[in-house]
Amino acid sequence: MDHQPKFFENLSGTGKAIGVLTSGGDAQGMNAAVRAVVRMGIYVKAKVYFVYEGYQGMVDGGDNIVEVSWESVSSILQVGGTVIGSARCKSFRTHEGRLQAAYNLVQRGITNLCVIGGDGSLTGANLFREEWSGLLEELAHNGKIDTEAVKKYAYLNIVGMVGSIDNDFCGTDMTIGTDSALHRIIEVVDAIMTTAQSHQRTFVLEVMGRHCGYLALVSALACGADWVFIPEYPPEEGWEDMMCVKLSENRARKKRLNIIIVAEGAIDCHNKPITSEKVKDLVVQRLGFDTRVTILGHVQRGGTPSAFDRILASRMGVEAVLALLEATPATPACVVSLSGNQAVRLPLMECVQMTQEVQKAMDEGRFLEAVRLRGKSFENNLNTYKLLAHKKPDAELPKTNFNVAVLNVGAPAAGMNAAVRAAVRVGITEGHKMFAVIDGFEGFAKGKIKEISWGDVGGWTGQGGSILGTKRTLPAKYLEKIAEQMRTNSINALMVIGGFEAYLGLLELSAAREKYDEFCVPMVMVPATVSNNVPGSDFSIGADTALNTITDTCDRIKQSASGTKRRVFIIETMGGYCGYLANMGALAAGADAAYIFEEQFDIRELQANVEHLTEKMKTSIQRGLVLRNENCNENYTTDFIYQLYSEEGKGVFDCRKNVLGHMQQGGAPSPFDRNFGTKISAKAMQWISKKLKETYRKEPGKVFANTEDSVCLLGMRRRNLVFQPVAELKSETDFVHRIPKEQWWLKLRPLMKILAKYKTSYDVSDSGQLEHVAMLPKEAVPAPI
Repeated sequence: MDHQPKFFENLSGTGKAIGVLTSGGDAQGMNAAVRAVVRMGIYVKAKVYFVYEGYQGMVDGGDNIVEVSWESVSSILQVGGTVIGSARCKSFRTHEGRLQAAYNLVQRGITNLCVIGGDGSLTGANLFREEWSGLLEELAHNGKIDTEAVKKYAYLNIVGMVGSIDNDFCGTDMTIGTDSALHRIIEVVDAIMTTAQSHQRTFVLEVMGRHCGYLALVSALACGADWVFIPEYPPEEGWEDMMCVKLSENRARKKRLNIIIVAEGAIDCHNKPITSEKVKDLVVQRLGFDTRVTILGHVQRGGTPSAFDRILASRMGVEAVLALLEATPATPACVVSLSGNQAVRLPLMECVQMTQEVQKAMDEGRFLEAVRLRGKSFENNLNTYKLLAHKKPDAELPKTNFNVAVLNVGAPAAGMNAAVRAAVRVGITEGHKMFAVIDGFEGFAKGKIKEISWGDVGGWTGQGGSILGTKRTLPAKYLEKIAEQMRTNSINALMVIGGFEAYLGLLELSAAREKYDEFCVPMVMVPATVSNNVPGSDFSIGADTALNTITDTCDRIKQSASGTKRRVFIIETMGGYCGYLANMGALAAGADAAYIFEEQFDIRELQANVEHLTEKMKTSIQRGLVLRNENCNENYTTDFIYQLYSEEGKGVFDCRKNVLGHMQQGGAPSPFDRNFGTKISAKAMQWISKKLKETYRKEPGKVFANTEDSVCLLGMRRRNLVFQPVAELKSETDFVHRIPKEQWWLKLRPLMKILAKYKTSYDVSDSGQLEHVAMLPKEAVPAPI
C-alpha cells in the first residue's frame, strides 16, 4: 500500500448530534452495531441519541429519543435482537408522521441518522432525507420552529447498515444477522441428522426467506442436503420424479437419511408455491419413506450473535460514524457494507433499486437473471451446490485417466473434512480417480493411500477435526519414499489442505523437483488452520470456528463475573506467534486489551492497562477481560500478567486466568468454515484439472509440470480468491515466527481500542470513497460464504 495514511483525528464530531435506530425485523448483531455507533460517536465528541422503537419512537418523541453515555451500551454486544426495540410504523409513512419526526429531531439538534434495518427501513430514511428541508420550512411556517433553526439544521445526513437475516440486500456480501441465522439452522440440522440416521428418516426443513433463498442455499451447501428449493432458482418441469429418483438412489447407496431444505418463499417455474408439507406428501406417497417436517421459524432470528456478526457490525458501526462525519449536503445517503473483507460505502438507492430488480426478475420468470443480480457470492454458492449434491451416472462422467491425491497436513482445523469432500466430488465429476492419503506426509511415505469414492465422503461437511488424519511432519526426510508412492500409485496431482506446515511442505516438494520427476506435477494448497497464519490468504479454514469458541467462552466467563463484580479475567488463546485469534476474539467479546506478538508492548503499557481497568471499576461496568496470544512475549507470560494485575489491582479488583487450549481446535465447523472450505476446495480442484490438461505430454504419455506456477496456494485476498505460486509468497513470509509479514487484520486493532475507550490513531485511508453498485461479470470470484 503506497498511499499516505489518513487518520480520523482531524474528523471532529463536536457540535454534531447522531441518532441511532433499529427498524424492521430484528437481527442478531444489531446491538453490536448500536454499541459501535454510540462509542465511536462519543469518541469523536459528538452527542449520540437512542431512538427507541424505530420510526415509531421518532414520531412519538418524548422519552423515545434519549441521549446516551458510554456505559449505556455496556454488556449488549453478546445479546441477540435489538435492545432499543424495533417496530413497524404506519404513521412514518404519512406526511404528518414525518413532519412530527422532523420536529422531534430538530428539538434535540439531531441532523445525522444511523439507520440499522432492511431495505424498507432504508428507503424510508432516504425519503425523509429528501423531504427534510421542506419539512423544516413547513414547521417554521406553522410556527413550531424559528427560521434560525431552519438554517442551522438545513441538512439531514443518513447512513444505513443492513440488518437482515435473509441476506437479501444487493451490494453487500453479508448483512448483519445472516451468519448467526446460519448458525441456528446448522445447529438444528446437525441435531436432526443424528435422530434421522437412527430411524432412516427423511426430514424436510423449512427455513426463512420469503423472497431470498440465501439461507436455504447456504445451509444446504453446509450440510450436504439432498435437495434444496429456493425462490430464485425454481426446479425444472418434472422435478418431482427427479427428486424421488435422487432420494431412492441415495438410500440404495446405504445412506440412512435424507435432508431436504425448503425456503419459505420457494416456488416452481410457474410461480406456484412449493411448501414443506407438499414436499413431505410427495415423498411419502411416491417412496413410502418415513418423513418429518421441521419448520424453524423465529428460532433463526434468536440467540446470541456469532463472532462474524459481532465483528461485522462493529466495523460497520464505526464506518457509519466516519461516513456521517465526512458527509456534505451533496453526499447521497449511503449504506456501509462488506465486500470480501473490505468495508465499502455504496449509494443507498442504487442498492435498493438493484434489490427490487431481483424481485421484478423473479415475478417475470427471468430466474437466471435473478440469480445473477443477487451477486457473485450467491451465484457461486448455487453453482457449487449443483456440482456437489448430485452425482452423474458413471456413463455420463468423462474419463481423464488422471489420479489426484488429497491429504491433510498440520494441526486439525474444523472445516478440513468439508474441503476434502468438495475436492473428492469435484475431482470425480471432472473424470479423475481420487485418492485419499491418511496421516499427512508421514502416512504418504508409509503407503497409507487408498482410492476414495463419491459416497465415501457423504456426511463429512459437519464433522470436526480431520477424518483423514493429519500430522505436522514435513516431507523433506521422506522424499524418496513419497516419490516412490507417487510412482506406484501413478499420482498426477496433489491437493494439500493444511496450515503453515502444508505451505512449508509444498516449498520442500517443489525444491525436490530437480531430483525427483515424480514431483513435477500440479500441486495446490488450500489454507486450513485455526491460527490464520498462512501467507497469501486473509482467511483460513478453521479460524472462524475457533473464533466462535473463544467468543462463546468469553461470554460465559464475563457472565460468571456479573455476580462477583470487580473481577478481571486474563485469557490465553492459541495462534502460535499470530495474534489473529487474540485480536479478533477481543473485538468480538468486547475485551479491554489484547496482547499480541505483532504489536510489541512493554511494562509501561501493562501499567497503563491496569490503570485503565482501575478507572473502569469506578463506573457501573465492574469487570474486565484481557486476551493474550500464547507467544506474544516470552517473558510477559500469562502467569506474569496475571500476577502483575493481581498485585496492582489489590483492593480494587481481583484476577482470574484461563488457558483455552485445544478446545479451540475442536468442535463442529461453523457455517462459514464449512462453506469457505467447500467453495475454496472446489475451485482448487478445477484449477488442478486445468493444469493437468495444460501439462500433459502425449510423448511420453505423462504429466510434466515444473514451472513455479504449477505449485500454488489458493487464498482469499481482499475481495477475491487468488492462485499464487508458493515460491512468490516466500518474500511475504516471516519464516522464524511462521506468520505473514503483512496482515490485514492489524488495521482493525485500533477499532478494539476505541471501543474499549483507549485513545488511539485509526488509519481510515481504506474507507471514505463512495463506490457504485457494479453489475458483476459472470465469472467473478466468490466472497467467503
